[in-house]
Amino acid sequence: MRPTRDAEWPDVRTEGSDLIRTAGVAGAGGAGFPSYAKWTNLDAVDSLLVNHQESEPNYCIDKWLGKTCAETFATLFDALLDQAFDLIVVSAKWKDRDEYVRALEAETADTVIRPDELPLDRDAESGVVFAYTENEYQYGMESVLLKTVDGTVIGTDLPTDHGWLVQNTETLSNISRAFTDGEPVTHKYVHVSGDVPRDRFLEVPIGTPASELLCAADCPPDALPADAVIADGGPGWCFPIDSALDEYGVRKHTNCLLVLDEETVAENTYGEGRIDVLEADEWSDRKAETEPTATIEPSYVRVPLATNPELDVVNPAEPVVEVGDRVDVGDRIASPSSDGISIPQHASIAGEVTAVSESGIEIEPHSSA
Repeated sequence: MRPTRDAEWPDVRTEGSDLIRTAGVAGAGGAGFPSYAKWTNLDAVDSLLVNHQESEPNYCIDKWLGKTCAETFATLFDALLDQAFDLIVVSAKWKDRDEYVRALEAETADTVIRPDELPLDRDAESGVVFAYTENEYQYGMESVLLKTVDGTVIGTDLPTDHGWLVQNTETLSNISRAFTDGEPVTHKYVHVSGDVPRDRFLEVPIGTPASELLCAADCPPDALPADAVIADGGPGWCFPIDSALDEYGVRKHTNCLLVLDEETVAENTYGEGRIDVLEADEWSDRKAETEPTATIEPSYVRVPLATNPELDVVNPAEPVVEVGDRVDVGDRIASPSSDGISIPQHASIAGEVTAVSESGIEIEPHSSA
């Protein structure tokens, strides 16, 4: 039986976008687009597509969340069906059903559709539908997934132009907390993989430096080979990090830190600098962690003001703190820009502001003295 919807749920249609923005939620699946912008006109959509594909090999962020937080998602889905959507489609890969998706399906599913039964008849469905796909990497891309799930071809349009709102699972988890508790996004689930002694699945404060993630994978920066390339993203879709590793803070969209070598990168770099090394390694042979095994407590964080600087349509937040200010976890340290699409940023650790720049805010933990 599904959990009963909490009586304190907000009016999602009138308050949802503001709550999502206030919490600083951004797409956690790779792009980092501010999520509130998708929720500003719910009157134009009637269907929610939950991208539960997690196409990157050996990554388990969404799968783990769906498996361990099934009741939370059931509560969220009930509220959204009551207030905002006629149809919620959860799309996962068929290969993951038994190990990872059964719990979520048991809590929420009204209908289950197998890969050979797609595309679904959207007009004939309602409630929560699980639409399973075959194991294709491209199904993780929302335009391909929409076409696969119900035959919608968006072209240069947005999914909302066709009545769909698309969110990945981790993003939707953050939205749920924003709705029920007003909780801002301060932490991120991140993998560390590639040419490291130990693959990791970690929970880290936003802004945790890349150097400390590498140390957690038994690969300190001073032990990296001279030709090492560090990328943000997964084997099928990642970009090289140009900043110093102690200056590059985990973004809200960072799902993995990947260690590669220059030759492999040169052979597998495509348009706009995207790296695709899916075929360059036997990823399925790696020993990977399937749940977060540690929460890093970094020596400092560098919270980016722009969730993803590559998104030209998104403006960075504007600092509201100064060097020397003391902050607690969740305190707002930067407010949305008054122009364009923008979201606030929050302190991800308790401590003292030690630097404020055009690109980020640095915080060091409170002294134990």
